[in-house]
Amino acid sequence: MEKSHLGFDVIIVGGGIVGVTLAACLKQTDLRIAIVEAQPLDVVTQRQRAYAMSLLSQRLFQELGVWEAIASRSGKYRNIQLSDENFSGVVKFSRQDLKTDFLGFSGQHQVVLESLQASLRGYDNIRWFCPAQVTAIHYQSDQAIVELSSETQGNLNIQGALVVGADGPRSLVRQGAGIKTRGWKYWQSCVTCVVEHEAPRNDVAFERFWGTGPMGVLPLTENRCQIVWTNPHAEAQRLKELPPDVFLEHLEQHTGPQLGRLKLLGDRQVFPVQLMQGDRYVDQRLALVGDAAHCCHPVGGQGLNLGIRDAAALAQTLIEAQQRGQDLGSLAVLKRYERWRKRENLVILGFTDFLNRLFSNRIWPVVWVRRMGLVIMAKFSPLRLFALKLMTGQKGRQPRILA
Repeated sequence: MEKSHLGFDVIIVGGGIVGVTLAACLKQTDLRIAIVEAQPLDVVTQRQRAYAMSLLSQRLFQELGVWEAIASRSGKYRNIQLSDENFSGVVKFSRQDLKTDFLGFSGQHQVVLESLQASLRGYDNIRWFCPAQVTAIHYQSDQAIVELSSETQGNLNIQGALVVGADGPRSLVRQGAGIKTRGWKYWQSCVTCVVEHEAPRNDVAFERFWGTGPMGVLPLTENRCQIVWTNPHAEAQRLKELPPDVFLEHLEQHTGPQLGRLKLLGDRQVFPVQLMQGDRYVDQRLALVGDAAHCCHPVGGQGLNLGIRDAAALAQTLIEAQQRGQDLGSLAVLKRYERWRKRENLVILGFTDFLNRLFSNRIWPVVWVRRMGLVIMAKFSPLRLFALKLMTGQKGRQPRILA
């Protein structure tokens, strides 16, 4: 059967939050955008997970016109607390530190992705290929040809000036281009779940460090919160398999009196964590964004925010190149994006790795050093403000939505 050919400017492989954010950033341009997603859209949106999302992500969503839909269904935290097990020295950040309404929000995967998807409706320059599998990509001097296989649309080729890999940490786009990665898998996995609590307020996000790994608590709506509890692999699996009442007993010992009695809502999930950085983010007619380019430890909740920032930065780079009449897929254009994002991402990857290694042990000299560090940060406001700006996306070059 002869394959049909369709022409685009940008072909985004991956219809998750980062890939769709990129499409949303480009929707008001005259660029022709293809989004290729291997799974049906209703499956992609159903992931039961919430993310700590930064003020920068909130500002970008506002500029894209999706913030109102996300805000009405998201928890917002006005305070952040960092603590080390049961040590009395607690670092407290509040919205007054940045003079903002809140310090971040807990974006549920389904809410964020559905809002972004809805924002693309009615734009004739955006086309979905979903579900569709990428079977091959051929990079040429003047274009890239992506071969697709789809049960509904058959086999077809689509052509574009640029292919964007937004297909996650096991990115087939990255692997197909022969781009190597550096990093390591941690000895830890994260147990995630949603619980209901008895606390009188629900506007505090906190990270509590234990010798086995950090625990993050993100406020959701209706006195619920998302737990992200890091443990060695075997312990994480054991926690997942415990009877619910026994699991909650262990969890309450770690959350302490701050949340009171807990009720488990839904299933517990376990995922391993890793640090990964691509040797390069771009090649001729190729760019990587989000987890396809880098992964970090979930301590501090930075992972998805980095990907959203990648998408906005790449969109800004492409729009500026289009305005100058430049080839969007040329290495000269794409290197601007790589220089912008690779170094900034490396800082966050290193910071989260340092935090995890510093706090995920019980070697007494290290424990003493980190607890003194918390005391100093709590008392020295410039250091505390620097850390807060780093966590909320206020440091580094700020991308903007140009279209």
